[in-house]
Amino acid sequence: MHASLAEKGLRILGFPCNQFGGQEPGTEAEIKEFAKGFNADFDLFSKIDVNGDNAHPLWKWMKAQPKGKGTFGNNIKWNFTKFLINKEGQVVKRYGPTDDPVVNIEAEIIKWQLYDVYVQT
Repeated sequence: MHASLAEKGLRILGFPCNQFGGQEPGTEAEIKEFAKGFNADFDLFSKIDVNGDNAHPLWKWMKAQPKGKGTFGNNIKWNFTKFLINKEGQVVKRYGPTDDPVVNIEAEIIKWQLYDVYVQT
């Protein structure tokens, strides 16, 4: 998705998080090297917390937005929770960990021409 829509302005921002069963125990360099094996050529940031008192301010903000709220409480339930943000900086939709980006998100990005930001843990 990033490769096909980046030229139209889509930016995918990845934020590793180790708050879910210890899935991201590695260093920043190790995580980035691992992601290369999956052709992850989008922006990958430093490891952060997405829940609790130490949650990154971006994640606190996204979860507080009207279209960023969770179904069963507002905490991020698992890695690969995704947020679609439009050109005006508003959360358009929150997607769960099992929502396939190509199936569930790409069509919506194209439909609404929301080629700005897609953020995931």
